[in-house]
Amino acid sequence: MKKISIFGLGYVGCVSAACLAAAGHEVIGVELNRDKVGMINKGKSPIIEPGLEELMAKVVDEGRLTATTSCADAINASYLAFICVGTPGDGNGQLQLDALQRVGHEIGEALRGSGRSFTVVVRSTVLPGTIRNIITPAILAGAGEEFRPFLRVASNPEFIREGSALKDFDKPPFTLIGSDDAATAQALRAIYGSVDAPIVETAIETAESVKYVSNTYHALKVCFANEMGNACEAFGVDGQEVMRIFAMDRKLNISEAYLRPGFAFGGSCLPKDVKALLYAAHHRDVKMPLLDAIMPSNEAEIRKAINAVLDTGKKRIGVVGLSFKANTDDLRESPMVTLVEALIGKGMDMKILDKNVLISRLTGANRKYIEEEIPHISTLMCESPQSLLDHAQVIVVGNDSPEARRVLEGARADQRVIDLTRTAHKEVLKAADKAQEAA
Repeated sequence: MKKISIFGLGYVGCVSAACLAAAGHEVIGVELNRDKVGMINKGKSPIIEPGLEELMAKVVDEGRLTATTSCADAINASYLAFICVGTPGDGNGQLQLDALQRVGHEIGEALRGSGRSFTVVVRSTVLPGTIRNIITPAILAGAGEEFRPFLRVASNPEFIREGSALKDFDKPPFTLIGSDDAATAQALRAIYGSVDAPIVETAIETAESVKYVSNTYHALKVCFANEMGNACEAFGVDGQEVMRIFAMDRKLNISEAYLRPGFAFGGSCLPKDVKALLYAAHHRDVKMPLLDAIMPSNEAEIRKAINAVLDTGKKRIGVVGLSFKANTDDLRESPMVTLVEALIGKGMDMKILDKNVLISRLTGANRKYIEEEIPHISTLMCESPQSLLDHAQVIVVGNDSPEARRVLEGARADQRVIDLTRTAHKEVLKAADKAQEAA
């Protein structure tokens, strides 16, 4: 096997180079800083990370890791290059991509006229679209447009933490490969064959996005835990114990639950409890800027949906699902009720389909809620998917249910669909495509 080249011997580059060499690959590190190059070639790590210097000394001594300042030498000796250069941000947060562009251009220059296939894998943290719109053009600017058929690009974000980088490299949650072709993905699969983790293949832009979602969520968790700790302290409660017990719930709290993009939350619990906690904390002079943003963020999702309907310019609107989520008749704090009332106020001609909320079937608190709080909505209910389809110019799907699927399956080409679940309409279209292929 030819060598792998790694551009940028900072934190990510050094860890990746040493670990890939330890896995049996021949690695050439490329770095402008001659001091770093000299240290690595002597088996010394230019960064502090537990176990890294010992590992680096071993793979250098065995001849599987070398470093150079020459881009051309590294590219000529390798079949695949990892880009691991830094992407610092300015004071406003805008990424500085000059180093990435420069490295891409230099790689391209080294490949000019070679006429051989070459894969460039971006391991640096970059926003979605960076590889396609900035790095690939930079490579082709150096190599010439005639090299485009030979160029393969991929995204391979790292998920390593300072202080446990070697363990994280060998046992990550997954190995993420973003590419546009199977051959590139297969080449990376082969490189990571010794890593103990599932391999996830996806689109380039998706892979670029996952890294940002992950890091932003980690930052969110730190702030959430600190604000909850502050509130607990104000209540005279042990915040560490509260969060320890909280984290024991792997069904809802520490899980994928509630992490699917969809519509706003509602119901009898979440809005009430968030407001109650904030009220109590504020009256104890506890500042909670993160949690203060929850209700405005939720309201923004509802406003976004209202505007999406109004922007169609159509008047006859059919809503599927009025309760705050599927398989319930609970209308308390339902964002769909808020949406419907706002559209009524704007003069829309509404029809609503939700078999769980038909007034004739309701009893108790939910019937009382409709009769006392939103009596006008009961007159807008219809009893079949067809009656809603006959009425609507715009179909708004509020929750995923069998009746929503039937409405979507019967939707005409001239009817606009606004799917607030973000999944139901896609699934119906996929099923229709499969049925058409089978036929």
